[in-house]
Amino acid sequence: MNVKSAQKPLTASGPPSDHIAPLLNRSRGRGQIALLIRLGWGVASVSLFAGVWEAVWALGGLNPLLLPPPHIFLADFAAQAQYFMPTDVIGQVSNDTALLSLVNTIFATAGRVLAGLTLGFILSLFCGLAICYFRLFGKLILPTITLLAPISPIAWLPVAIFIFGIGNPPAIFMVFISLFFVMTISTISQIESVSKTHLDVAAVMGATRAQTFYHVILPAILPALFFVLRMNLFGAWMIVLVAEATGVGSGLGQIVMQARNTFNSSLSFFTMTIIGMAGFVFDLLLRNVQKRLLYWIPENRVGGSQ
Repeated sequence: MNVKSAQKPLTASGPPSDHIAPLLNRSRGRGQIALLIRLGWGVASVSLFAGVWEAVWALGGLNPLLLPPPHIFLADFAAQAQYFMPTDVIGQVSNDTALLSLVNTIFATAGRVLAGLTLGFILSLFCGLAICYFRLFGKLILPTITLLAPISPIAWLPVAIFIFGIGNPPAIFMVFISLFFVMTISTISQIESVSKTHLDVAAVMGATRAQTFYHVILPAILPALFFVLRMNLFGAWMIVLVAEATGVGSGLGQIVMQARNTFNSSLSFFTMTIIGMAGFVFDLLLRNVQKRLLYWIPENRVGGSQ
């Protein structure tokens, strides 16, 4: 009798997965609601900024030739997007062609940013690790890195052009150099701050250097390194625009330079809007990658999400 009564709740309640599935669905639902709330606040923030801008213009406080409000520089998409066409295209272009050229320009700039950030992140991680693990290498390399770190990435632009010429390499190099030194020093600092207790436990358990790095050091330093990477993401966009304006010949930076040379304020603000949207999407994607890689970190501590 006791056995039957003990088994009855199991048969009535079903397998454990029946209890876990609703919890998972509820968690996903909360995540989707939180995402919608963040998007809602983002739309409200941008709308408020644009509304104030439009209100100041409506009251006569802005010259539309110098500071055109959003409804002016966003009104005729084809007229603005035609400036993104290659230089050998002459005449009126259709909206489809203009849109394709705009997308190609955005992807060209985004590709340079992504390539530079990826190279900078990976190489700085290994460089910082080598400095901490190999004493002779650290003594020879760290002083030079500390010496070069304060130099503005813009100062490296002539060097990039001298070495790589005109094209994608100098822009990628500029993004790389803007991240490499800062990330290397940050990697060294984070490795040195890893809990000695964790390292001692790994040593007692017989972990090799590689195992200690992958299972102890790397999980400990990645959260801070991703934060540094995200903070440098916005700087990378600034640097790549400077590089494109002077040493590439294409991309969003080249359009900004064209707007300045022609004193086209509408094109300037239109391009600034595109840059802001592209940077926002980049940051959003980076935060999603961070959440997936750093799955052991609570969501409210990943990427500074609220």
